[in-house]
Amino acid sequence: NLMTEPDSPAATPGLPHQIDHRHADVSGGWLRAATFGAMDGLVSNTALIAGVAASASAHAVLLAGVAGLLAGAFSMALGEYTSVTTANEQVESEVRVERRAFRKHPEAERAELVAMLVGMGMTTETATKATDELHQDENQALNFHLVQELGVDPREKPSPWVAAGSSFVMFAIGAIIPLIPYLLGYGSLWPGLVCGGIGLLIAGAAAAHLTRKPLWLGSVRQLAFGGIAIAATYLVGMLIGTSVA
Repeated sequence: NLMTEPDSPAATPGLPHQIDHRHADVSGGWLRAATFGAMDGLVSNTALIAGVAASASAHAVLLAGVAGLLAGAFSMALGEYTSVTTANEQVESEVRVERRAFRKHPEAERAELVAMLVGMGMTTETATKATDELHQDENQALNFHLVQELGVDPREKPSPWVAAGSSFVMFAIGAIIPLIPYLLGYGSLWPGLVCGGIGLLIAGAAAAHLTRKPLWLGSVRQLAFGGIAIAATYLVGMLIGTSVA
């Protein structure tokens, strides 16, 4: 449909194209951490339950599953917090390096930006004018240099607390799914495996939806990878249980 509303930004010259061209937040740090946490919780705890159930009682399986949930959730949260904090500190370090270069070698930094803009397709005259305007504000010029040189914007650093919190919550949700039958009093492994498999299908579909990929592909891929890990852990648990017995 080529018709647009006469008052919409898409139909008005000079205004930004925002009607059907809005992007998701990819710099907040929560999506990767949440997805990783949910997948890790599902796969690791379902595999842990399967490995323990191969040669232990239902009570031992439940105990191991709860311990795996708590240990994994705290470990994931701490790992996310540390990794995001370290990455942010590295960006801040590069900001300080670039700021010193701005103040010690301002003309060299201007020439560097002119060269980058020319490489992007501008004429030397336009690039020089744009550089002069950008360098009127040191912070704005600094951010632009870092985006071009490092591919990161210092103003858009992800929050380590958001990453840690989303990872903790989603890991716990993923890890408790295969435990549901045991918490309800079932002592068989199969209900736990079914719950874990359904969780993997849903998590794979949710991740595919967020990235605009086919839902079936995300579901099947996650179930296949998770199934391999679960089967391998069950086999190892069975072999160890047999050898100990």
